[in-house]
Amino acid sequence: MSSMVRVVIINLIIILTLLGIGIYGFVLFVKLANRGIKALDIYIDEKTNKP
Repeated sequence: MSSMVRVVIINLIIILTLLGIGIYGFVLFVKLANRGIKALDIYIDEKTNKP
């Protein structure tokens, strides 16, 4: 029975770790997308306002 508990605890740790990595990756992706949108806005503004 104790080996079953160990397996459950190890699986829980693995699942929580992967979930944390996934959330962290999503946050980094959102930050990157936000920075890309700002860069595109600056680029479009420079290209359209030049005579």
